Parts: sequence; structure tokens; C-alpha cells
Amino acid sequence: MDEGMSMTLSEALLRALKARGANHIFGIPGDFALPFFKVVEESGVLPLYTLSHEPGIGFAADAAARIGQTLGVAAVTYGAGAFNLINAVNGAYAEKSPLVVIASAPGADELRRGLLLHHQGKTLDSQMRVYRHVTCARTRLDDAEAAPGEIARVLDAALAWSLPVYIEIPRDMATVGCTPVPKVTSRAVDQEALAACAGEILDTLAAARAPVLMAGVELKRFRLEDKAAALAARLALPVVTSFMGRGLMVGTDPAALGTYHGVAGDAVLTALVEESDALFLIGVIPSDTNFGVSEGRIDLRNAIHALDRRVMIKHHVYPDIPLGDLMDALLDAAKPTRAPTKFAIGQAYPTGMDADDSLLTPTDIACAVNDMMATHGPMPIASDIGDCLFTAMDITHTDLTGPGYYAGMGYGVPAGLGVQIATGKRPLILVGDGAFQMTGWELGNCRRYELDPIIILFNNCGWEMLRVFQPESQFNDLGDWRFADMAPGMGGNGVRVKTRKQLQSALEEAATSRGKFFLIEAMLEPGRISQVLEKYVSAVARAREST
Repeated sequence: MDEGMSMTLSEALLRALKARGANHIFGIPGDFALPFFKVVEESGVLPLYTLSHEPGIGFAADAAARIGQTLGVAAVTYGAGAFNLINAVNGAYAEKSPLVVIASAPGADELRRGLLLHHQGKTLDSQMRVYRHVTCARTRLDDAEAAPGEIARVLDAALAWSLPVYIEIPRDMATVGCTPVPKVTSRAVDQEALAACAGEILDTLAAARAPVLMAGVELKRFRLEDKAAALAARLALPVVTSFMGRGLMVGTDPAALGTYHGVAGDAVLTALVEESDALFLIGVIPSDTNFGVSEGRIDLRNAIHALDRRVMIKHHVYPDIPLGDLMDALLDAAKPTRAPTKFAIGQAYPTGMDADDSLLTPTDIACAVNDMMATHGPMPIASDIGDCLFTAMDITHTDLTGPGYYAGMGYGVPAGLGVQIATGKRPLILVGDGAFQMTGWELGNCRRYELDPIIILFNNCGWEMLRVFQPESQFNDLGDWRFADMAPGMGGNGVRVKTRKQLQSALEEAATSRGKFFLIEAMLEPGRISQVLEKYVSAVARAREST
């Protein structure tokens, strides 16, 4: 190590990550990445969790970031590793998860040889070029003197925007000497603009006949749920969550009345949102999954929209207003404008399942899970996309992470591992058979890390959500893989259930046994879908017909 240098470049990066809240690294090594992984392991700055495939580490790190409200970290090798990871990073970008990608690269000597290198794509820098599209900041650490400032710049961007970033470490730079990375810095906010923005929001809400606060994912990302609840209480605002915001405002007062699903949800809750003359969207992504099935086609131009460090109030735009600063300014200036109100609505969740020999439906699964949680306590949920996520909308309000907007398959199982690693709490994983075929095998890593999630696998022997939209296509059929039979070989327990009685028994056994993952393969007949999905599909079909 050079004189004057206090640590290696890799260690400087690891310490900067830890100082900014990162608690783990999820990774898969490769030859270009071996020097960095050696420092990770030997330094002990952050614990390393290796899984089986790069998408899995991306999903796990993404989920750990979401539920831990901090930076997630995924480390991969050059080319084959980094390109395998790209889909998970794109999902994190779409859903505003601050995922830090650390990718290795060829060293200077290798670049000078003029040979094509293994794992190389079109050019040696194709990897960096591709990541420009799915990250908010990037750097290549090929200069030890400049590295500390570059690391700080990129990591601070991830924190400020809650978006993925990319850091590339050439193989020969991983162990060079480096000075410590500067502490977190933030740009000063224009206080006059902030006060004007907060004032206009409060005036708009005070003048409204029926204001409503909708909670979105940025409240979770920036740890602002309690402040949003305090503001709602002070201004007597009813609170709902967006579809993507499901799982927000758990344990706050006021808590969310429910989740807005448009025509696919509760009619009273839908009317509350769609008839509001001052819909305050805090951190809500204006996606089709959040608003595509609106009964009245909400005109977002008339809403108050705070997202991406910007606030839009009808035709007024306030740029560069961080959400945390905005919430502080609103709480400082807010005065009660109407009498406190107890809203007589609230989402109802099915409970009290009859444990008989009736064949299972997705609603039965939700009901049985609610009964289990009522007896054994709430569990955080990691859900994949598909009817399992729509079924989760009927499960009692608890911490939930899932790809509600990007809708990429394969998220659920590795995300569940990330949730348990990040929180120490035993999670419930909801996944379909199609998604399980992609990443379900990551469960084999539970034994190494003493993880014991409960998994409910919705098995209808097909891509059911696609079959709902296009039932005539045989390519949606997947066959019966008998997943529960495979669980013991991966170090877990597995049981296959077809009836309500069998499901209730399996859930009770799972809830009362610890130390191994417990896979419940719930067999569903093709065509049996949740009520929420049924309404959603119907609404989408009507919307398509009207365009």
C-alpha cells in the first residue's frame, strides 16, 4: 500500500457503504471480482451473502433495501455477472429502490493487450454503457486519488434519489491504497421555494371539500411514514395507499384505510379517492398499476404530486424539493383546518376460513393466512408478481415488498431471503409456479444462512395471469413439477395441499416449526383466480375496449 494511504480502495468503498447505512452485500464472485471479494471477506466490514444466480442477488439486495429503508448492495463480476443482473436493477430503478451495483472489470494491463477478453460484449465498456440506462449515477474507479470523491458522489446520489447506482472496479484497482471517502453531503435547499411550496399545499388542502392523502413508495424509501401520519392527523386527512404502496403506514396513527384499486377495489374507498378535490400524492409513482383501473379516470393534473424531488400543484412546479424537507416544512407550518374525523370505512380482510374439504381458491389462501397471523402474529411478506400479489391485497395490512409496477417474475423467493437477512424476522413468501421455476432454487441457500421462511407456492401448472388475458394459448401451460417433493433435497420441509383443511393444517405446522424453510405447494385449478385479479382483468379489458 502506498505511503499516506490508510486502506485499500475496496475497503474505503465498504466503509463508505456502511457509513451510509448499508448492512449487507449480496454477491456472486467471478475471476475479475476475486480481489474485491477477498477484501470483503477478510475485512469483515459488511457481511457477504452469496446466492446461486445474479438475478437472485439483485432481488435480495433490492428487497433488503426496501424493507430496511437503506442502501442495498449487489456485487458481481464483469460481463456475464453484470449483464445477468441487469433485469433486477431495471426493476429497482422503476420502483425507486437504492440498489448499489459493484461490478468488476478488466484491469489496465488487460486493456493494453489488445485481445478480446472473456465475458466481453461488443466493446470493453459495453457494460458501463448499458448501466447508464438503469442507474442515476455511475463511476469507474480507475484513479485512486479521485476514487474517494467519486464513491461519495455516487453513493450520495443513491441516497438522495432512492435509485440504483453503478460502481465499476477494475481488477487491478481493488487493493491499491486509498484515502477514506468523505462523509455524506447534501445540497442546500432553497428555503424560500420550500416555504412557498409548503404554503401552497396547505392552502390547497384547507380550501378543499374532500382532501385525501395517498401514500406511495417514497415515504418508505425516505423513512417518512410517521411524518406523513402526523401531518394527516393534524389536518384530519383520510389516508390510503397506492397499489405499489401496499404495506405502508403499518402501525401509524392514523393508519391507512386501505389500498386504492380503482374498480378492482372497495367501492367506498374508490369513491373517496376519485371524488377528492385535493388528492395529495406523496411519493406515488403515476403508473398503470397504481391508476390504470380508475373508475373515474383520475385527472392527475388536479392533484398535488410530490415525487422525484419535485412538487407539482396543478400548473405550478417546484423543482429540487426533497421529500424529507417538504414533510418537515409542512409539519412546521400546518395548523388544524378541520375537526378531527374518524372515517367509518376501512378495508375488510377475509377471516375465519372453514377448514373443510373444499378445493382451494386464492381467497382461501388469504383467509387462512389472516387466521394464522391472528394466532401467531404478523409476518413481513415478500411477493412475486401474478395472482399471488393480488391475493396479498386481501391479507391483513403488514410489511409487503413486491414488484407492483415493474412486474418482473422471479422476485419473490430471493426477496424473501433478503427480507429475513435485513430484518431478522421470519417472512412469508408468496410465489407462483412460473416464477418459482426461475428463482425458487435460491431456497437451497437457506441452510447455510439459517433462514426459515414460509413459502406458499400458488401452483396452477401454468402462467395463470397470462392465461387469464389469453386463455386460448397453450404456451401458458407449464405442467406439474411437484415442487414440495424437492424441498427436502434443498434442506427444507415441503407439503402439497389441495383443500382448505390441508392448507390450515400445513400453515399451523409451518408457523410452529422453526429452523428450516417450509414450502406449502397450494394446488389451484386453472381459472381459479383471486377476486381482486378478476376485477382488475375485467377493468383492463373494458379500458382496452374503450380506446
